[in-house]
Amino acid sequence: MRKRFTKLADLRRYPALAAGIAVIGIFVCVSIYTLIAMPYNEAIRLWRGGVGVWDDNPQNAAPVWFDLFTRDRLPRTIIVSSTDSGTKTEEQIGDGAKLLQIMLPFQYPYDGFPDELKLFIQATYEGGPPAATLSWRTPDGRTIVLQENRLIKRSDVYYISQDQDLRARLSAMSPQVGLFVDSANQEKSLKGDYELLLTAEVPQGCELNAKLVVYGRIHGVAGTDNRRRDLMVALLWGAPIALIFGVAAAVGTALATFVLSATGTWLGGKVDTAFQWLTQVNLIIPLLPVLIMVGYLYDRSIWTMLGLVIALNIFGASMLTNRAMFLQAKESPYIEAAQAYGAGNSRIIFRYLMPRIAPTLLPQFVLVVPSFVFLEATLAVLGLGDPLLPTWGKVLDGAVADGALLKGYYYWFLEPALLLMLLGIGFSLIGYSLDRIFNPRLRTV
Repeated sequence: MRKRFTKLADLRRYPALAAGIAVIGIFVCVSIYTLIAMPYNEAIRLWRGGVGVWDDNPQNAAPVWFDLFTRDRLPRTIIVSSTDSGTKTEEQIGDGAKLLQIMLPFQYPYDGFPDELKLFIQATYEGGPPAATLSWRTPDGRTIVLQENRLIKRSDVYYISQDQDLRARLSAMSPQVGLFVDSANQEKSLKGDYELLLTAEVPQGCELNAKLVVYGRIHGVAGTDNRRRDLMVALLWGAPIALIFGVAAAVGTALATFVLSATGTWLGGKVDTAFQWLTQVNLIIPLLPVLIMVGYLYDRSIWTMLGLVIALNIFGASMLTNRAMFLQAKESPYIEAAQAYGAGNSRIIFRYLMPRIAPTLLPQFVLVVPSFVFLEATLAVLGLGDPLLPTWGKVLDGAVADGALLKGYYYWFLEPALLLMLLGIGFSLIGYSLDRIFNPRLRTV
């Protein structure tokens, strides 16, 4: 008991160990929160995207904290709906007809211009589609006609930013620029109150609802990718996946190697020879090419890759290291005493031989976790990641595929890379500290 308390007291003398535990603790807390707040099926649905999932998100938008590093106030996404903050009026103009007006007002307080403009319209009617006129009102009193007599579909989307006729009427400026430009200084946006007005003569029973989305240039804590997906989904879910994959691979490999090396060393003979032969063969098998081959020809599931990683690492270099330590422990006097009173092979292996070397297993186990985490990310970057799961590696793969660094979307690449490095540093701090604690030759006074 005295030695145990001494070990616990020694933990306080290693600040690197405390820092590593704090880092890993944060990742564990984030993982637990993610699994509770965003269940597996919801995460898969969000990451797959599809129609209507991320329609209100800007494309390739930087995180909101980018605003802290600029003098200007970067535009954020503004959403105005007729069912929320908009205004809808109806006026009878004749038998069986009414004049419908939808006003979508909003305030634009940002420097610079938005990234994109879209108008979503939902219509309910019988017979032919109604025609509507769309107008834009600016803070300085100007009224710009966007479109006249536009036939409204039941589920219609007006891509204002892609309207070439409107672009021509705005002196060849992009609509997201020309509709917000300050007439006194065309390099700046005009701040103030804007309004989009939809006017249509519709028959009785016809209903229209509209939603204007002014897409900003910054969005969310982590930003968005080229498919408008919030990268926070993958960054949050990447934590539990990285921990599960890394820890499971490390535990499976370390325990299997530890037990087999102890068994082979104690039994000796053909068993030890077979284990050594398997180790020598396995050391010349390249791990990554084998995983790539399996991913292309068989399955890319993360569980398949995890099982294969464990199987190919059992008879690795650590088998030789453990065998050398077990050979030394095998000759200890207490092992001879155990044999003398008739202890069997299993009792000697699991009760006397393995506990002698067990303290050296913990530092090795902790230090090997980051290598498996980086391996999973490497497979994803190579296009061999799990096709369903949102992981840090999948975020890096998307960044590489879309040329994020060349286009200046540095956040897309740096965020998952930073998380991978932090997780690796956390486990490394713990592993090296434990090695100094349990290894007498490295222990500080």
